[in-house]
Amino acid sequence: MPVYEFTCQKCDHDFSLVITLSEYEKKKFTCPKCKSDKVKRQLSSFQTITSKKS
Repeated sequence: MPVYEFTCQKCDHDFSLVITLSEYEKKKFTCPKCKSDKVKRQLSSFQTITSKKS
């Protein structure tokens, strides 16, 4: 499952959520610290694991 990173615009708390794409599309995220719904998604890097050796 993808990891999405957010920043709360109310309390400036950074947090990550591991959610499915369908959960992400519902766009109902709240800050775990202050419970505000004013959160903004941050750009983040990603990593993949393959079975093929380089």
